Amino acid sequence: MEIELTVDGKEIVMNDFVQSILSGTIAGAVEQLNGVDDEWQQISIRINK
Repeated sequence: MEIELTVDGKEIVMNDFVQSILSGTIAGAVEQLNGVDDEWQQISIRINK
């Protein structure tokens, strides 16, 4: 899986460990939601403070 993190328009570089943790956690949670196809291709999340 590939993951990108952008904060206030600035791309944040993450090491392989952090990428693995974030992508696995997000994908695992989203895959459990009703209505999400098992063959999904992209997940987009936007968090506003």
